[in-house]
Amino acid sequence: MIVVGSGAIGVEFAYFYNAMGTEVTVVEFLPNIVPVEDEEISKQLERSFKKSGIKVMTSSEVTSVDTSGKGVRATVKTSKGEEVLEADIVLSAVGIKTNIENIGLEDIGIATDRDRIIVNDYYQTNIPGYYAIGDVTPGPALAHVASAEGILCVEKISGMHVEPLDYGNIPGCTYCSPEVASVGMTEKQARDKGYDIKIGKFPFSASGKAKAAGHSDGFVKVIFDAKYGEWLGCHMIGAGVTDMIAEAVVGRKLETTGHEILKAVHPHPTMSEAVMEAVAAAYDEVIHL
Repeated sequence: MIVVGSGAIGVEFAYFYNAMGTEVTVVEFLPNIVPVEDEEISKQLERSFKKSGIKVMTSSEVTSVDTSGKGVRATVKTSKGEEVLEADIVLSAVGIKTNIENIGLEDIGIATDRDRIIVNDYYQTNIPGYYAIGDVTPGPALAHVASAEGILCVEKISGMHVEPLDYGNIPGCTYCSPEVASVGMTEKQARDKGYDIKIGKFPFSASGKAKAAGHSDGFVKVIFDAKYGEWLGCHMIGAGVTDMIAEAVVGRKLETTGHEILKAVHPHPTMSEAVMEAVAAAYDEVIHL
């Protein structure tokens, strides 16, 4: 199988089929797989995928696919020239498109932009009485985002006092193996915004729980504003990290500083204590590395 695109959908399917014994090649146009993630996370996932037998081609573009034969032949343009890959099937995972055609939006006059329904902070369209949430609106196409939007929308309709959703504090989870979870800014985004930052990393190879469970690949990475201690971003890769990212989401929602996370005692031995350990590393207080 050739998987074109290495976003969440692409790497999840690549992992799934590889786990079943399929020979998988991932082709990504950008320099890193899972390109929306922190670069160190991308590099770690690429190493893990290659160790699992998945072939990864970055900075590469599928320019044509020939399906006239029994299988498929995909022409891939790389930095070294063109290469022809043969496979049983090509899976296109280069993104999703909304499905809003021919449902009457034009008849009512509801405004759209690039196949998304335009809404305000409370999901009302330009036509009173009509609302839209989820993947058809410009926000992230995630189930937990759609659920939060739907609740907020109905609460606003019912007259409750509500605040707009903070799209800068939405966790993203990728269910491959190892799992990937993140919230907030990447290191590059923080630097590009001009922040003076503190960075801490804690590898699961130093975690007793991870070692005992046989899942020592991966790490937790935290990013803080050096001036005020604001938790700018948290990035994880490893077993079960999608269950750990909520700590960072809640901490950022409560405007927690690194000092408060560091002084909140985490249980040992657990995977989750890696968050505290990463913060300790950021503030030069780590003692378990």
